Amino acid sequence: MEQPSPGDRMTADDLDAVISAVLAGSRLLVAITARSLDAAQDRVTLPQFRMLVVLSLHGETKLVTMADLLDVNSSTAMRMADRLAAAGLVVREVNPHNRRESLMRLTPEGSRLVDDVMARRREEIAAVVSRMTPEQCRALVSAMNAFNQAGGEAPPGQHFPLGWPDA
Repeated sequence: MEQPSPGDRMTADDLDAVISAVLAGSRLLVAITARSLDAAQDRVTLPQFRMLVVLSLHGETKLVTMADLLDVNSSTAMRMADRLAAAGLVVREVNPHNRRESLMRLTPEGSRLVDDVMARRREEIAAVVSRMTPEQCRALVSAMNAFNQAGGEAPPGQHFPLGWPDA
């Protein structure tokens, strides 16, 4: 990625305006995510849903790998997995190749829950974007791609290490 030259650097006021705009956008996206989870909140918390999304992207996953992907302790990941298994959303099994490891995967019900929540999230984002002009949409795509690249996020269409797809 190309770094700005000294003459291209932003002023403190410019930087503050960008940070404020990103924070406002972040608040909007968090609100959309929370609303999209409303129907499922009697079943899962946001961190548990994040685990379901990672499983939907990665497929069957070792518990220790899941903890790393979510950046939580193994014991935290195990408690989350136990709760999701009790809710019928994941299956946990002993790894037949290494009995000390636990594997987990989504159940069909867990997969449906992820699909439903992500569809609601996508619909709400589409409603927001539909109120923008085509020029604003192109600028948004360019700005978000640059922001994601600068932050080390994978380009659209690739797996997301933190478990949040672009939809």
